[in-house]
Amino acid sequence: MRRIGLILFPEFQAMNLASITVFEFANITAGEPVYDLRFLSESGGPVRSSAGIVIDTEKFGDQAFDTLIVVGGNEIVPSTPGLIAFLKVASKVTRRMTATCTGAFILAEAGLLDGRRATTHWYHARNLQRDYPNVKVEEDRIFIIDGHVWTSAGMTACIDLSLALVEKDLGADVSRLVAKKLVVYHRRSGGQSQYSVLLELEPKSDRIQSALAFAKQNLRSDLSVEQLAEAARLSPRQFSRVFRDETGQSPAKAVEHLRLEAARLMMEEGRHPIDVVAREAGFADRERMRRAFLRAYGQPPQVIRRNARAEIGTTGPAQ
Repeated sequence: MRRIGLILFPEFQAMNLASITVFEFANITAGEPVYDLRFLSESGGPVRSSAGIVIDTEKFGDQAFDTLIVVGGNEIVPSTPGLIAFLKVASKVTRRMTATCTGAFILAEAGLLDGRRATTHWYHARNLQRDYPNVKVEEDRIFIIDGHVWTSAGMTACIDLSLALVEKDLGADVSRLVAKKLVVYHRRSGGQSQYSVLLELEPKSDRIQSALAFAKQNLRSDLSVEQLAEAARLSPRQFSRVFRDETGQSPAKAVEHLRLEAARLMMEEGRHPIDVVAREAGFADRERMRRAFLRAYGQPPQVIRRNARAEIGTTGPAQ
């Protein structure tokens, strides 16, 4: 049985506890107790979250753990010497050290992220890089694996990280069934963006929202201004003006971003050849998609796919 310890501290963010449900349902799906979950804290006893939820914990000791998960909090505050000392010792004997959300700051404070790639909640990523320059912070990632250290983005990304841990231990089929039972999308890949194009655009009117929804559902179409204007029930000229006013982008640029988002997700999932990805995402051919990837990400599609496979240690079909 794999023992997993969740490290709590006063004012921790309760959303991070969603991780335990992933492991609970992994046990149910596997039909046997694969994971033994423990709550840990420096002093033991009740620990209060920022939302007022109180969790009873075990005091740090010399018990062995397969995986330790350092949760995050709403505020970034210095850790206690006892917590840092525990993590330094535990990292030498624990198979996986992980952090969800701003828990990455605690691992960094303990020196466990020095020279490693890591991520955290997008809101705090720049501060993590500023405060710990020896950490290679990649702010636009769902989760990152560097050696035996795993870090994830904020809030619900703890579910993605936990599903990835389960997939690594028990295989993709078990992880997929757990996700299905939790009614969540089956593990977003680590390289997937923390941001959504539709959220970034933030259209204010229902008409522009309708046009963007139409575009997202019809990426294989030409998606001309005339088509989008018709979906928004506006004239092409009026649509272009209102669209730019509300989103700060031209319709063509927004459509390209939607296509890039869809193509990147398909590349990271690794189930389709590049020509198919280019066609499904609405690019005329793989060369145009390659140029769009280079403009947006500084890398061609093949590199993004390779990095996604490396995150979880899997291989996909040859291209």
